[in-house]
Amino acid sequence: MADATLTQKAAEPVSSAQMRRQMLKEFWFYFSENRGAVIGLYVFVALVLVAIFASLIAPHSPFEQYRDAVLKPPAWVEGGSWTFILGTDPIGRDILSRLIYGAQYSLFVGLVVTTLSLAAGIIVGVIAGYYRGWVDTIIMRLMDMILAIPSLLLALVLVTILGAGLNSAMIAIAVTLQPHFVRLTRAAVMAEKSRDYVTAARIAGASPLRLMFRTILPNCTAPLIVQATMSFSNAILDLAALGFLGMGVQPPSPEWGTMLAEAREFILRAWWVVTFPGLAILITVLAINLMGDGLRDALDPKLKRS
Repeated sequence: MADATLTQKAAEPVSSAQMRRQMLKEFWFYFSENRGAVIGLYVFVALVLVAIFASLIAPHSPFEQYRDAVLKPPAWVEGGSWTFILGTDPIGRDILSRLIYGAQYSLFVGLVVTTLSLAAGIIVGVIAGYYRGWVDTIIMRLMDMILAIPSLLLALVLVTILGAGLNSAMIAIAVTLQPHFVRLTRAAVMAEKSRDYVTAARIAGASPLRLMFRTILPNCTAPLIVQATMSFSNAILDLAALGFLGMGVQPPSPEWGTMLAEAREFILRAWWVVTFPGLAILITVLAINLMGDGLRDALDPKLKRS
């Protein structure tokens, strides 16, 4: 009787909720084996919380100028004050507060740029991989032309045409990152297009749009998620580079690249004004890249550890 009951339970179909829980457990198992990825995740979550609650965490306004505390060194350096823990910049603004608010710019731009380039890249890549022929040739030659130009140079050209500012910088960076998603989506669609389940859906009368976006695309998401993570960090770097060159976020906005640009002439006599924004960029990009490595290990079956 007991054997019959066990056999019956084994034969019962597994619900979709149970399957999702099992997939999440498996994902976290492989992701957590990469210690660097876990550390990167914790740092990234901390950065997101800092950006969300910046108004509560920052000790001062990022725009307020303290004329009696110009180029104040960090608190632990002689002449410093715990009122300004990381010191002040050349016009007396608190560096810690500006770094905290600067996280909002970097994470917001990274999210918007990655979303734009991912959405446009998926649409174009699916069309190129599904239809092939002259459509594929035109699209891929255009993507090759974009990739042939250094990304920062192309972003500078586009920002020059559109005008300096945050919106122009986001559009320019999204354009430079889009070809990576197009090529990746196209390759994944070409690999999935000849599978039996796609053939069965086509025979059943599925339209081309349904085949592309409901049948094939969901099976191509793993490499796109990893690429999106890498593009997020690239977007933050490119924004900082444009800000440093004066073509991105404009002063007095507390963006990390703009902070570096404003402090260039004080590198030798006030090291803190360039060190802390540079460290903020380094830590953020490193954390996101470590997360990307963990996602690659967890989502790519070929890289999963036994």
